[in-house]
Amino acid sequence: MSQPHAPSWYADTADQTLAFPPLDGDTRADVVIVGGGYTGLSAALHLAEAGIDTVLIEAEKIGWGASGRNGGQLHTGQRRDQDFLEKRLGKPAAHELWGLAEEAKALVHQLIDKHQIDAEWRPGLIETVHKPRLVDEERHYVEKLNRDYGYAPAEWIDREQLAPMIGTDSYFGGRLDRTAGHLHPLKFAQGLARAAAKAGARIHEGTAATKLVDGETPVIETLRGRIKAETIILAGNGLLDGIDQEVETRAMPIKNFILTTEPIGAGGPGGLIPGGEAVSDSRFVVYYWRPTPDGRILFGGGETYSRSDPADIFAFVRRHLLKIYPQLERTRIDHAWGGTLAVTVNRLPFLRKVRSGVYAASGYSGQGVALAPFGGKILAEAILGNPGKLDAFASLPCPRFPGGKLLRWPALVAGMSWYALRDRI
Repeated sequence: MSQPHAPSWYADTADQTLAFPPLDGDTRADVVIVGGGYTGLSAALHLAEAGIDTVLIEAEKIGWGASGRNGGQLHTGQRRDQDFLEKRLGKPAAHELWGLAEEAKALVHQLIDKHQIDAEWRPGLIETVHKPRLVDEERHYVEKLNRDYGYAPAEWIDREQLAPMIGTDSYFGGRLDRTAGHLHPLKFAQGLARAAAKAGARIHEGTAATKLVDGETPVIETLRGRIKAETIILAGNGLLDGIDQEVETRAMPIKNFILTTEPIGAGGPGGLIPGGEAVSDSRFVVYYWRPTPDGRILFGGGETYSRSDPADIFAFVRRHLLKIYPQLERTRIDHAWGGTLAVTVNRLPFLRKVRSGVYAASGYSGQGVALAPFGGKILAEAILGNPGKLDAFASLPCPRFPGGKLLRWPALVAGMSWYALRDRI
């Protein structure tokens, strides 16, 4: 039996009646998809619209993982900036990846509009600078996007202008991005599920994959039956334990945590963030927040690298919130929750055909609101005979985490602890 959604503001404000039946015995399909998040749902939708018999299985509820728990921020570009991509991959590849990221961002809007998804979209995102020494670099990056990528919606905001926009003087400037923004991630996932089911995809909740059996016709085994299919898509991201070692060694699950305050008038006149933008910062272990439609601050901060949650998630995230908004010391916290995402070594997504009949998508590294639905679409395109965009992502380097499954956890903890220390000095 599937678990309910995490006790989040998202779960409280989404459709609690939406349900799909578990698998009931063996079946066949053209494509079977493991994972009911953005990637799997988008792939199921696009395949079903093309007439492909598609089965999607989800161990819990649709959007139960990162797709229904994340910060809801739709960013521009890839997880790594264009300077990094130009240096590592060359300017042609960096420009191609920029174009694909713009397609990904546009796809979110297309899906919302076409399928009339009430995702509570709100435009505007400010990426703030948390150290004075980073100001010149970030200002020059805005100029680069304007000049080299023709991206006029990016605008530099000085510290004096920024403080009243976000309600804190903790930052030294920022980049306002007018075509980025934020949405309700669980409502978006549920809307994709409804659209996929309407198009003919067979969706089964409460159906965990236990084993992938390779062969001429691959098989996904579950406790509720076996599914034979010509093609399998592994879209479980950081929750794909024990299904495929090749995919698991490329992406590492980590946990991130979010809270919401009581309604305080945020996002409106006289409140914090009166323009309604989402905000993130330049820390490696990033802080991100935004106002909700009912006037709360939804704030994400703090990561852990174990399978267990902090003993008190409310207190764990609240101490990060108060670093930015000490004036909220007496404000009630109404929700606090955690979730599992997946990161890759270089923070570029692992999107490719891993072997005959098996495709995989994982490791969006915090950029999944834009890239995951697009990942599902380009996996569907590849299966339908048009692999060009998937090939562009498959050509990206995505090394295995050192030490295999046994030692990758301590290696990640050591690395992330170093970056967390660097954020503070």
